Amino acid sequence: MTEKQMWAAVKLARNTCQNKHKTPPAEIDKMHQGDWNVDHSAMCYMHCALNMYKLMYPNNTFNLEASLKQTPQLPDSFRKSAETCIFNCKDEAKTLDDKCVAAYELTKCMYFCNPEKYFLP
Repeated sequence: MTEKQMWAAVKLARNTCQNKHKTPPAEIDKMHQGDWNVDHSAMCYMHCALNMYKLMYPNNTFNLEASLKQTPQLPDSFRKSAETCIFNCKDEAKTLDDKCVAAYELTKCMYFCNPEKYFLP
């Protein structure tokens, strides 16, 4: 997949999940700028995005196997960082009784693992 294709997929997930959870664009943009002090709708937005790619199990833990099957499809410029961050963050979901918070914990870790290569919606 090219970077252009990757960003198109990200845009599709963002539009779908933003509409589904009525997440204000400013809340999503904050996360992409490193400000993870967001409301619960933004956390649910992240769960939706991870779920679209089948990266969360029903018990709200990270699906490592699915993520490792998908990383080879990433553009070369993102692949190594994604693999590193997946392994660094795979166990970061701690609040398993709330799927939204669990997804937030995972994606926040992935962002801070390498902000320049963060590509989740």
